[in-house]
Amino acid sequence: MDVSELSSVPEWLPADLEDDGVTELYPPQAEAVERGVTGGTSVVASVPTASGKTLVAELAMLSSVARGGKALYIVPLRALASEKQREFERFEDHGLSVGVSTGNYESEERWLATCDVIVATSEKVDSLVRNGAPWIGELSCVVADEVHLVDDPSRGPTLEVTLAKLRRKNPDIQVVALSATIGNPEVLAEWLDAELVDSDWRPIDLRRGVHYGQAVHLEDGSQRELSVRGNQRQTAAIVSDTLAEGGSTLVFVNSRRNAEAAARRLADVVSEDLEDGERARLDDLAEEIRDVSDTETSDDLADAVRKGGAFHHAGLTGTHRSLVEDAFRDRDLKVICATPTLAAGVNTPSRRVVVRDWRRYDGSVGGMAPLSTLEVHQMCGRAGRPGLDPYGEALLLAKSHEELEELFDRYIWTEPEGVQSKLAAEPALRTHVLATVASGFADSRSGLLAFLERTLYSTQTAESGRLSRVADTVLEYLEANDFLTRDGDAIDATDLGHTVSRLYLDPMSAAEIVDGLERCENRPTAFGLYQLVCRTPDMYQLYLRSGEDETFTELAYERETEFLGRMPSEFEQEFEDWLSALKTAKLLEDWANELEEDRITDRYGIGPGDIRGKVDTAQWLLGAAERLASEVGLEWAPAIRESRRRVEDGVREELIDLTGVRGVGRKRAGPTSETPTNQSCSARSADARRPPRTSWRTPGEPTRR
Repeated sequence: MDVSELSSVPEWLPADLEDDGVTELYPPQAEAVERGVTGGTSVVASVPTASGKTLVAELAMLSSVARGGKALYIVPLRALASEKQREFERFEDHGLSVGVSTGNYESEERWLATCDVIVATSEKVDSLVRNGAPWIGELSCVVADEVHLVDDPSRGPTLEVTLAKLRRKNPDIQVVALSATIGNPEVLAEWLDAELVDSDWRPIDLRRGVHYGQAVHLEDGSQRELSVRGNQRQTAAIVSDTLAEGGSTLVFVNSRRNAEAAARRLADVVSEDLEDGERARLDDLAEEIRDVSDTETSDDLADAVRKGGAFHHAGLTGTHRSLVEDAFRDRDLKVICATPTLAAGVNTPSRRVVVRDWRRYDGSVGGMAPLSTLEVHQMCGRAGRPGLDPYGEALLLAKSHEELEELFDRYIWTEPEGVQSKLAAEPALRTHVLATVASGFADSRSGLLAFLERTLYSTQTAESGRLSRVADTVLEYLEANDFLTRDGDAIDATDLGHTVSRLYLDPMSAAEIVDGLERCENRPTAFGLYQLVCRTPDMYQLYLRSGEDETFTELAYERETEFLGRMPSEFEQEFEDWLSALKTAKLLEDWANELEEDRITDRYGIGPGDIRGKVDTAQWLLGAAERLASEVGLEWAPAIRESRRRVEDGVREELIDLTGVRGVGRKRAGPTSETPTNQSCSARSADARRPPRTSWRTPGEPTRR
């Protein structure tokens, strides 16, 4: 279909597409148009990466706005929000306004009401619904990018419930769900009452296979030589081969340490092939990376970048990751060694993808477990960029003939698994049940169950009564902690419950905080408050390394009088988790006492991105604690506010007053330095907090009774 044939779209759009070199729609795009995506029909598009899913979304959104509506584009990651913002900014040349928001979970973001197209994470949209943003009712089109992540245990339930709420609030809303190829797209289409576009078409060929011995074995049965010389590793041989063809390589490994080690080795391979102009640009980039953070991680990354390679994982700051991704897209960097998080939608295509490690540690099985077929297919889909690569190639690595056969059977010749709702788990439901009641979507048990029947879980489950049983367990917990009241079938959120929902807290976190504050007899110390928020489910705690249990047990007894709430005995099951929270609190105390960033990363074995993540989360939780203290009539709000400001600015107690003076603070940017605040529809989002983790910790559950 030629773009000039498009109907029901803004008049300017066909010419705009042609100016960008798009004269004809890809087959999946044309099928979406035929199924009514420009006319307001809901569509599930399950197509491979690089096959034009974003244009399908743009056609739906722009057509909806042209009819007088408002469009929302939901992404799973903040990095994707920024990427989509850059893509959609061209709409502003035609009089449309684009807004992006990913943080400040207490706000209803009234300024977004003036925007035609809004980009936000699923957690942000959920919080907007909870806080009663009035413009939510004006939405006519919602796009759910990477919708297969409803299968993710931590983030999936939020996306699932958010889509259910938007459809309930706006019965005629158009839903466009975008996904990589999955095993059961028809189930998503049934749930969303949508037309299905299910295609395996790609604009350039994707060749998948396994490297074994001295050859690449491809899925079509062909082989070609790719020699590994002497002591050379397979990945080094593949990177060299790709460089010879003028391509780049994305290598997926199973841990941060492996990513950094592989990047060091492969950067040496790349360095030999760099041209003078590339070396100069990489030298500048390396210095820019060093300036981001005074840490060994930053220096190690800069050293690799100078040679044309890089690593990418969650221990890097957001600025680090953005610099690496941009340089890789520009092909200045020739190889990235990444943990699987990079496969989750960020636009980093390469000539070749190498899935070096197809097993990773899984705590639920107590050892290494294979990656899912869907996840490996997501990684493979990064291979090949239209217009720059003649093809894309994705390779797994085998060490034996038996492993060669296993990899073909498990990943090459097997369709990806179907997505499965994770909503019925109690950790997910306790947060979303409270929010559903507090935001007015249900005022009775029967109404709550009726709402839950609109979810993907209800579409998929054949187990009668499972959801109602779990919902009843959650209702009992919420009532016991004074978040809900029940009178027969009727349920209502208390003032405290409303506050917890608006704060975007896991109710168990709120119960832990309130319980700790109520047990406090004297003004709480900063360290005591840090340990309190660090033991909530909303904080990802640091792991205890070998031998550290003794160190932190001694610290616990030394500072026992500062802790808020009961310290468990070292013989109780939950003591190790409690010590992990103590270790995390000590990191925050070190940060607030102005310990140098490089010493913190060395002391705790983490990256600068981890520090920023812990500090951001602590700042958010302490702000919530301040609100909760006032809600339940406690006098500790000033002490909490002071502790929060110390974390926010990373300064000692005596310097708090000076942090309000321009330019006073840490030498390096504190936790809020990377994200500007919202200014207008075209501005970037406000400081973003990490979305809550939903873990169900039954031992020692705090209650307020």
